[in-house]
Amino acid sequence: MNKMVTTMNIENYFNIDSSASAPQVSFTRNQASSFAKGVAGDFNPIHDEDHRRFCVPGDLLFSVFLAQYGVNQEMKFEFSGMVLDTTQLIFPIDVSDSFSLQDVNEKDYMDITMSGEKTRDPDFISMLSEKYVQFSSRTFPDILVPLMEKENVMINPARPLVIYKNMEIYLDKLSGNNIDLELKNAELKNNGKKGEVRLEFSILADGEEIGHGAKNLLLSGLREYDLSQLDGVVTSYAQRKSEFLSKQ
Repeated sequence: MNKMVTTMNIENYFNIDSSASAPQVSFTRNQASSFAKGVAGDFNPIHDEDHRRFCVPGDLLFSVFLAQYGVNQEMKFEFSGMVLDTTQLIFPIDVSDSFSLQDVNEKDYMDITMSGEKTRDPDFISMLSEKYVQFSSRTFPDILVPLMEKENVMINPARPLVIYKNMEIYLDKLSGNNIDLELKNAELKNNGKKGEVRLEFSILADGEEIGHGAKNLLLSGLREYDLSQLDGVVTSYAQRKSEFLSKQ
């Protein structure tokens, strides 16, 4: 069977300066916003080029890391800082199995631990990255809204705040075609005004499970569930998505 190669070209969504002793990676607002909407299908306003609280999607940082360093059988990513268009990240040529991705001022943005065998197959890495970020972008509204309804809570519709805490993947195989991710379990723990969401998923290749993983989120400003208010947030999100797609 021929390999199926995805259309995502990660090199289009970041810049790398190799003139320094350690390569420096940065993102323009256009690159980050184009990745969020065009690749991930993520229409969170904070990824708009002109948003005052703009930040680079965590899934873009994750994808660039995999493209630069490869995929291990076990990988964990802890997000500790918001990357801006002014951030210059240091991507060392050689990394240990446990290290922190920092900027030129030694501020941490992502803590990574890796173990097991590694692959640098660009096609497999691209497929896995693209399918993960597309799965990840389904969090709102597809997964999160039913969870909030079940727990009778909702995020602040005026200032919805969902923070990407961490994610982990475990792979039994480091090869395969037609990669896909399927949700296995989703739960929301209500801790008053804050909540924690855990999404567990299977990683498939040609319909066969080759691994699994989990994504964890933090919610702030929780309040009692109000269908009409939440419907307004979902409608606004859907409208932003529709407007983007109509221009393609």
